Amino acid sequence: MKIADNIETFNSLLRRRGFIWGPSPEIYGGLAGFYSYGPAGKALKNNILSKFRLELRAFGFSEVECPQILPEIVWEASGHLERFIDPVFRCQECETMLRADKFLQEQLPNTTIEGLTFEEMEALALSHKLRCPKCDTPLGKIEEYNLMLKTSVGNGTTAYLRPETATTTYLLFNRLNQDARRQYPIKVFQYGKAYRNEISPRQLVLRMRAFDQFEIQLFIGKEQEYNYEEYDEFNQEELPLLDWQTQEKNVLVPNRISLKQAIKTNVLKKPAFAYCLFLGYYLTSKLGFPDELIRLRQHSPQEMAHYADDAWDLEINTKQFGWVEICGIHDRTDYDLKRHGQFSKQNFKIAMGTDQKLKEIPQILEIAFGPDRIIYTLLESNFCVEDERIILKIEPSIAPNLVAVFPLVKNKEKIFNLAKKVHRLLLDSRISSFFDSAGSIGKRYRRQDELGTPYCITIDYDSLDDNTVTIRHRDTMEQKRVLISEILEYINKN
Repeated sequence: MKIADNIETFNSLLRRRGFIWGPSPEIYGGLAGFYSYGPAGKALKNNILSKFRLELRAFGFSEVECPQILPEIVWEASGHLERFIDPVFRCQECETMLRADKFLQEQLPNTTIEGLTFEEMEALALSHKLRCPKCDTPLGKIEEYNLMLKTSVGNGTTAYLRPETATTTYLLFNRLNQDARRQYPIKVFQYGKAYRNEISPRQLVLRMRAFDQFEIQLFIGKEQEYNYEEYDEFNQEELPLLDWQTQEKNVLVPNRISLKQAIKTNVLKKPAFAYCLFLGYYLTSKLGFPDELIRLRQHSPQEMAHYADDAWDLEINTKQFGWVEICGIHDRTDYDLKRHGQFSKQNFKIAMGTDQKLKEIPQILEIAFGPDRIIYTLLESNFCVEDERIILKIEPSIAPNLVAVFPLVKNKEKIFNLAKKVHRLLLDSRISSFFDSAGSIGKRYRRQDELGTPYCITIDYDSLDDNTVTIRHRDTMEQKRVLISEILEYINKN
């Protein structure tokens, strides 16, 4: 039976090979917005996180970890209790809730919904006579729906699960400032869980109620934003930028220009923020996304948060869901620390520029990745079917397993034992290796192609005589005989 190179084959692969399972818990029918990662998916996620951590340490960033539950006053200060809302249509007949902007975009794909007010969206629904998809009742007024997940701590203290990791990092500023010995900018990142009570979670792991965030922050002074040394090191780097004015002309193809040119032409204002765009793009490019699938799209003034000075989404073009944001890069100004200073009665003003008498509240520049979105888009963009083979051409350094080891036959004790010895050699060298002796050699190759394993090593009868093995490459299927003593060197070189 011919294998179809389509999205149904891809979605099946995610489940069959242990990348993504759910909605969870599956044995109880599943709860929308909650998914589990199988062994392959979790290994891929861990490898991505390890690569990010390694790269960020090289760029001078430190990692922090903060609580996932915080008291009500934190979220009142951050503005989440007031502003962290979605517009919803609530059917008066069957109580079905629909996220208004998303529903309108699906029903009216040629109409720009982003940036419309509640009243404008209501008018659109009325003029197009849109109805509830479940009971066919006409849609009415839009309501506000807060996404925060509320809980109670101890003796009735109201608290909320964090909807993002960033706010919890901001609260550490005084400690971070002391720890950094007042050297600026202060560069930190945090990885962890966040929670949002989404109205209609969908699109697999792209929109969940419990999800991962990997958020990077720079606490920086106004003077340094415009005179940032690290920008000079990278200002010739070219990025695929799609500014909001170009989008207004209905042009959706990014323009690949250097950061220096973007500053010169006022596409970007601040060199420090340009550096953040570069860093987000650089980290993404290290994961093996095809260049033509990546763009950085600027928010229009209507789309931007009220406190932001600039905002861009790093997006990946997918077959199943179109352009998907995997990272948001924001100039948050001094809004966050100013608000928390007011509510906590703390003074966050410090001297950050050349004039040490001039004190200011630090600006915050943010690079916010969604690891779950990275995993989906990375798998889809590296999925292909070639000559009846399903292959995930994942970057070797982040593949769930770098190597798989097979005995040609499992009923020959000497071959089996030698294969086990080679497998152990790889593991002892801290190379991720998977041992498989079940089924024909062809089927074992196919299983590893589907998992994205770059190298398969087969131990056969000749191996017993000359201590060589066959190493097969995933992408080309090229096979090469290599001495067991040279396996590690061969893999490290290739």
